[in-house]
Amino acid sequence: MDGKNFKEIPLDFTFIEENEMRPRAKSFNELLQKRRTVRDFSNKSVPRDIIEQCLLAANSAPSGANRQPWHFAVITNPEKKKKIREGAEEEEREFYQSRAPQDWLDALAPLGTDANKPFLERAPYLIAIFSQKFELNNEGNKTKNYYVAESVGIATGLLVAALHNAGLATLTHTPAPMKFLNKILDRPDTEKPLMVLVVGYPENDAKVPAISRKSLEQFTSFHEN
Repeated sequence: MDGKNFKEIPLDFTFIEENEMRPRAKSFNELLQKRRTVRDFSNKSVPRDIIEQCLLAANSAPSGANRQPWHFAVITNPEKKKKIREGAEEEEREFYQSRAPQDWLDALAPLGTDANKPFLERAPYLIAIFSQKFELNNEGNKTKNYYVAESVGIATGLLVAALHNAGLATLTHTPAPMKFLNKILDRPDTEKPLMVLVVGYPENDAKVPAISRKSLEQFTSFHEN
């Protein structure tokens, strides 16, 4: 016996021929290469069931001991979106005026970002992402979660990819600190807010900065010998 004491089920895995794998991999890459961070959002509504399917895709992410240490708070309420914008802009003003090091401000300058965040009210959906260092069981005892940052990061990446695949634009917004989100969204202090994901359609005349991405050779090393 190998010491396993959990139930196992057959793996549901579809084997694909290599001649089909290559175009699938290329097509998915081409789709994601078109993903851009958007700041000019339309207020056009998005059906909730589309968001739900993308959240379910995110929840398929691997996690330490399968604890799934994340919580996604989905906000459409205008009053809560307004409060989130107010809280975020307050932190951002202080950041830009006093906390941000000059090298970071220099790095942001080509992107044209500032403390103004109108998209937090205009976009139809905000998704606040929280990490959970532990959970409470039915008896009120703590159950530790493992590899929390890594697990939530993977789930967030899958969510961004799923939303883009569905035809939606996104923006990862990270005001710091973000504890105001716990209060607005009634989340326990034990949860750490990591970011606000802004979701919706881009404005018809939306513009994005002209950027380049690293080549495969710049960000990858293959160790074959």
